[in-house]
Amino acid sequence: MLKRLLDYNDGEEMDIVVLIKNSQLRRNKKNKLFLAMQFGDGSGEIRGNFWDATNQDAATFSTGTIVELNGKREEYQGRPQIRIYSLRVVGPQEGYQLDQFVKSAPEPINDMEAEINQFVDQVQNRTWKTIVQYLLKKWGKRFYDYPAGKSNHHAVRGGLAFHTLSMLKDAKGLADNYEQINRSLLYAGCILHDMGKVLELTGPAATQYTTEGNLVGHLVLIDEQIMLAAQDLKIDLESEDLLLLRHMVLSHHGRYEYGSPKLPALLEAEILHRIDDMDAMVYAVTNALQHTGKGTFTEPLLSQDGKRYYRPKHDPALDNAKHLE
Repeated sequence: MLKRLLDYNDGEEMDIVVLIKNSQLRRNKKNKLFLAMQFGDGSGEIRGNFWDATNQDAATFSTGTIVELNGKREEYQGRPQIRIYSLRVVGPQEGYQLDQFVKSAPEPINDMEAEINQFVDQVQNRTWKTIVQYLLKKWGKRFYDYPAGKSNHHAVRGGLAFHTLSMLKDAKGLADNYEQINRSLLYAGCILHDMGKVLELTGPAATQYTTEGNLVGHLVLIDEQIMLAAQDLKIDLESEDLLLLRHMVLSHHGRYEYGSPKLPALLEAEILHRIDDMDAMVYAVTNALQHTGKGTFTEPLLSQDGKRYYRPKHDPALDNAKHLE
């Protein structure tokens, strides 16, 4: 059986076909150019630096390119990396497809779909339920296939659904504990809050932002989809129910500096923001820890304000958790 990227141990040399998940031309302390690269296949991702790079190298070995990677796996500051010997662009005639190099969420798509549908069934408000069902039918194929982000969290095939389902489970726990929470509104908000990413992102392979994503963003895109759905479903466009649902998605980033056009002004909107933030944090930190040696710290995480996290030498919960990326 052919080895995949994460099957190699430290010190092992490799000659393997992988996808360049990210490639950025940078300068080191001596002002020399290099490519900071992230390689991936179905097993996960590992970074590596291509030293003494040129502008032509940056154009040749760009994000989304399939390459033959010759190098050696090493460890640096507790994290795996590849010492790159050489790179070669793999041509289309060699039979490789982008989908072969995409990591999937740790839950089967069919299982996630069934669980999310159970939450949809618990939405009691007719306006919210019909809009959720309409948009899941319209965008379901992308919703269960797309990542939830380009790099920060849930950046895997099915990551959007995995993130949504995790948030719904958190929402259930809170609604079970606090009787004043409108469970239907919170569930509907969880399901729709990031659905605009099916328009904001290009897909699970070598994910980039679309023109709509760059110019408009997923909060406004899903608000537009909600309004279009309401029109098709003959829902009163001035009804309070519709207004509340729109507020849930438009305010879920929580702060103006995080790109939210409105601050949460409903209990459920505030909870949605905090659940979203918490789930993204847990995923990002867990993913970093799973790529960190025991007894060492992660690298500074940009998504967590540059904080570093320690992986205990004995942590059975983390050791037994499903591998994320």
